[in-house]
Amino acid sequence: MLHLSSKRPDKLTQARIADFPLPGWPLFRLGFRPFYLGAAAFALFAVPYWIAGLLGWLTLPSTMPPLLWHAHEMLYGFAVAVIVGFLLTAGKAWTGLATPRGATLAALAGLWLAARLAALGAPYAVYALLDMALLPWVALVLARVLLKAGNRRNLPLAAILLLLATANLGFHAAVLGWLNIDPLRALHAGLALIVMIECVIAGRVIPAFTMSALPGRQLKVPTGLERSTLAVTAVSLAAWVLLPANPATAAGLALAALLHTARLWHWQPWRTRARPILWVLHAAYAWLPVGFGLLAWAQVGGVAASAGIHALAVGATAGLIIGMITRTARGHTGRALKVSRLEVAAYLLVAGAAITRVLLPWVAPAHTANGLVLAASAWAIAFALYLWVFTPWLLSSRLDGKDG
Repeated sequence: MLHLSSKRPDKLTQARIADFPLPGWPLFRLGFRPFYLGAAAFALFAVPYWIAGLLGWLTLPSTMPPLLWHAHEMLYGFAVAVIVGFLLTAGKAWTGLATPRGATLAALAGLWLAARLAALGAPYAVYALLDMALLPWVALVLARVLLKAGNRRNLPLAAILLLLATANLGFHAAVLGWLNIDPLRALHAGLALIVMIECVIAGRVIPAFTMSALPGRQLKVPTGLERSTLAVTAVSLAAWVLLPANPATAAGLALAALLHTARLWHWQPWRTRARPILWVLHAAYAWLPVGFGLLAWAQVGGVAASAGIHALAVGATAGLIIGMITRTARGHTGRALKVSRLEVAAYLLVAGAAITRVLLPWVAPAHTANGLVLAASAWAIAFALYLWVFTPWLLSSRLDGKDG
């Protein structure tokens, strides 16, 4: 768990800080800074760009089929950037050991950016090599600090990063014709692994953050429920990725939806309604059972799989991301854990984008194009608001004078 302080330094402390400036650019002092900034900027660009191309308003990159570009870049461009930034920051908090900073962190961020630019027109082999290099590097860095500190509890996260890298390798091999699988199946595997990361991290931080803000509350999920939720989720997602649609997979996904609903119920989300920095995480987590339920229904032909995929990718993943990149960036820049109206607006806009993207093509297919434009607009405004508030903070030293 990340420890975040909400106490602001007084003017005397700030004056002393100014007398002893920390070395190096603030942007490259800790992983969350460049990767949160890059992820938000990429989100602002990529989704409107995709919708404009989809509607014929501009030409999408010819590096690969446009749908594959969109799906891959939202996973490995947007979501992975946030995961990397979070884990490089959390790794330091978990172990007390240094994670990449300075030139090394700049190289990691530059590699991520180079891959995003290469996707827009570089030779595919160049793009693939750049894109596949980041995750193994980060996984090895994380594993090294965890092993050095004896922190074996978090080692599975490094393993999941390597599995994400393997799914990415499978995607690029399929696009190049070296592997005889549907590239979308490899991307489904990537989404499933990202969802598993969310399930693990959310199970730690959401109840912890909630108990911290609500003294005296004990939000204990029974051990059996916790273990069965993660196990059923992993097995049912694996079946969804690896097997053709079938009733058994539908049953597993439906059971996962019920277990996640029970897990969320134990966290008492209704008690967070007056605290946006908390309810955004609970609301985003609620999309997990929705997504699993829709995927289960899709297994038996009741709805298009796209509904469940976007419930997980936009509702859960982007919802948790906007909640976490505001909270952790506030804490790690020495600011109060109390969000502004602009941040609350960003939360609501991402939620609105998810509702529009998931429901409108399903309930009003004739208005799908308008719904896509509306969802993309809400999404873009949300991340523009994030950049407006947080860019100056991410480019500046912490208010409390601490390193990071």
